[in-house]
Amino acid sequence: MSLQRYEICVLPGDGIGPEIMQVALDVLRAVGRKHDVEFACTEALVGGCAIDACGCALPEATLDLARSADAVLLGAVGGPRWDTVDPDKPRPEDGLLGIRKELGLYANLRPVRVYDALVDASPLKPDAVRGCDILIVRELTGGLYFGDHETVEVDGVACAHDVMEYDELEVERIARRAFEAAAIRQGKVTSVDKANVLDTGRLWRKVVHRAAAEYPDIEIVDMLVDNCAMQLIMNPGQFDVILTENTFGDILSDEASVLAGSLGLLASASLGDGTSLFEPCHGSAPDIAGKNIANPLAQVLSAAMMLAHGLGLDEAASDVTCAVDAVLADGWRTADIAQDTTDAAHVLGTREMGERIVACIEEER
Repeated sequence: MSLQRYEICVLPGDGIGPEIMQVALDVLRAVGRKHDVEFACTEALVGGCAIDACGCALPEATLDLARSADAVLLGAVGGPRWDTVDPDKPRPEDGLLGIRKELGLYANLRPVRVYDALVDASPLKPDAVRGCDILIVRELTGGLYFGDHETVEVDGVACAHDVMEYDELEVERIARRAFEAAAIRQGKVTSVDKANVLDTGRLWRKVVHRAAAEYPDIEIVDMLVDNCAMQLIMNPGQFDVILTENTFGDILSDEASVLAGSLGLLASASLGDGTSLFEPCHGSAPDIAGKNIANPLAQVLSAAMMLAHGLGLDEAASDVTCAVDAVLADGWRTADIAQDTTDAAHVLGTREMGERIVACIEEER
C-alpha cells in the first residue's frame, strides 16, 4: 500500500523561526512514520529573510508554492533590523498580511488552553485559570489592517488615517465559523465588538445575531471589547468561543496568552476556502535566536492543527497533542515555562524538547 503524501510549504521565517520549525518537522516525520504518511516539505522565504534576498517580504515564488501546497506551515517573521516607519520600505509583516490576503485566509483559530501541569506557570491565581479552554475565532482579512492607510501633511501638520471597514458577508462567514466551532465544544459564543461607538461594531452585532438564529442550540453573548479584556483576566472560565474582528482579536489573543503562561504554547490556524496556513502566535524573538532556548511547543502544536484542520489527519494530530501533554505532565520544561520549583535537570533546550516529543510519539507505535 502506497503512502499518503502531502505537499507542505514550509516558511521558517526569521529569528527563532528556523530552529523551532526544525523541531516541528522532526515531529511530523515521526508521526508520519507511525501513520504511513509522507510529508513532502519544501522551504521558501517570507518576512525579513525574503527582504534581504529578494527585496520584498513575500516573493512571488513563495506565493506560488503556497498556492500549490496542501498546507502552509510558518515559523515567525520580523525583527528590529527590518523595523522602519518609512511607508515606501518593505516590512516583514507585509509578507504575513500578504499571504493571508492572497490565500483568502479569513478565519483565524487560536486555542488558549491551560495545561494542568502548567497551572502554576500562569501569573494569575491557579483557581482562576485551572481548566480554561478557550477558542478565539478572529476575522483575519478585513478591518483596520486591510483598510486604507495614509499619512499626509496639512498646513505643516502630519495627519494620518486608517480605515476600518467590514461588509455583512465578511461578518457572516466568520460568525458561522465560530458557531460551528462552538457546536462541537461547549456551545457558547461570546461576540466581541465596540457597538456603543463604532458603526462597524453595530453592523457586526446585527449580522452575528442574524447568523445565530440558524444555530438555536448555541448560546450567544455580546460583550464590548474593553469589558472582554477585563473579563479575560478576572473570570476567564466563562469563555468558550470568543468571536471578534481582526484588530480586537489580535490584541485579545495576545492577552489571553497570559492565561497559559507563555506565548510559546499558543498555536493558530488560518483558514479559508483553499490552502490553509498554520503558525505559532508568538514573534521571532531575535534576542534568543540560535541559543537553543526557544520554546518549540507552539510550532509543534501548530503542526498538529495543520494535521487536523488542514489535512484531515485527526488521529495523527491527536498523537502530537497527546505527546505534548505527556511530556509536560512528566515535568519537562523549556526555560519560559519553568517555575522556581522545577528541577534544573528538567529544563530542556529547543532541540531536546523536540526529541522528548518524538520519543513519546515513537513509544506509542
